[in-house]
Amino acid sequence: MDAMAKPRNVSRSYRVNDGRGFRLKDFDPGDTGGIQSQEEARDLIEGGLSSLRDLQEKLYAQDQWAVLLILQAMDAAGKDSLVKHVMSGVNPTGCRVYSFKKPSIEELDHDFLWRTTKSLPERGKIGIFNRSYYEEVLMVRVHPEALAEEKIPSSLITKKLWRERFEDICAFERYLARNGVVTRKFFLHVSEEKQKERFLSRLDNPRKSWKFEADDVKERKHWREYMRAYEEMIRNTARPHAPWYVVPADNKWFTQLVVAEAIVETLEELNLEYPKLDKQRRKELHAAHAQLSKQKH
Repeated sequence: MDAMAKPRNVSRSYRVNDGRGFRLKDFDPGDTGGIQSQEEARDLIEGGLSSLRDLQEKLYAQDQWAVLLILQAMDAAGKDSLVKHVMSGVNPTGCRVYSFKKPSIEELDHDFLWRTTKSLPERGKIGIFNRSYYEEVLMVRVHPEALAEEKIPSSLITKKLWRERFEDICAFERYLARNGVVTRKFFLHVSEEKQKERFLSRLDNPRKSWKFEADDVKERKHWREYMRAYEEMIRNTARPHAPWYVVPADNKWFTQLVVAEAIVETLEELNLEYPKLDKQRRKELHAAHAQLSKQKH
């Protein structure tokens, strides 16, 4: 971790453990935490990724903790590129990424936590949710007509619905924490201006235009509603055992630095180590070593 410049503790500036009093306007999407250049950030990121690879190997070998990383953001905030760069080099057998799009018919026939619960990481592994059950208090809140597709009994759709969903999510994440699933949540906070710039870049670049969808422009009309929904989400679901990181996302290189450091710090807090071998196991390995040494080529 030497190259991660520990004294900076960049990611801690964006961590929200307690959502009470949280205001999204207190976080600047263009902030770079005092990092002067992309080159400086790149050096720090490389050191962090080296530590991440080592810690992930220990996590896998110890096989006790599971780590769930949740990414939420407006379109074009950089979720895909973040996964590509931050998780580069990590052993794929110990890490899986799940992207949650529009719910299927089968998923709509279940409770809103069902489809993501099936994809929770196993012990020893890192699971990444590209969008998650939080869409139920974001997209569905901005577009409440989507509730009709969920077939929820009308008597249960009251003014208390969103508060109840926040309560259910908090209870679920507390349950995960008590069962060894460490949850860290990242809101990639991109500005409306930067999103527009990235959308135009996609349209102008044939290699990126496939990413663009007409609905992307329509959703921009609801920008303020989404920002209010994100603020309410973080205010009601940030907890010490499942904190939110409000990560500035106008500069992808800084986004990657903050998230990489947050993941490394999370894994370090688990005091991971390779399993210690008992006397019988050491005896077996010693015998195997002796056998192999005697074998001729």
